[in-house]
Amino acid sequence: MNANVDPNANANADAQMVYCRACGRQIHVSAANCPGCGARQIAAGESERLLLPAFLLCIFFGYLGAHRFYAGKIGTGILMLLTVGGFGIWVVVDLILLLSGSFTDMEGKRLKRWL
Repeated sequence: MNANVDPNANANADAQMVYCRACGRQIHVSAANCPGCGARQIAAGESERLLLPAFLLCIFFGYLGAHRFYAGKIGTGILMLLTVGGFGIWVVVDLILLLSGSFTDMEGKRLKRWL
């Protein structure tokens, strides 16, 4: 057996592979787009939910917590509904979080993509 060959090299290469969310083809974890179908891949820590709908929901229905329901944050959405958006303060804070890219979904992943 060759001493220079790493027995875990194949396992390490497989650990860096993921599946395309559109076509299911196996691609490298760092790929921005799938080489097979061209679909944009979501980075680690990035939510699948879009920022634009959350922003619009916050502007028009923020006092009802609609953007929080959209992000999957049901508990805080109900609290916003009952307190009329935290008496308006909570809505302003969430608008700032959305514009700064710091707003997260229920899994703690940031909403980064507008479209």
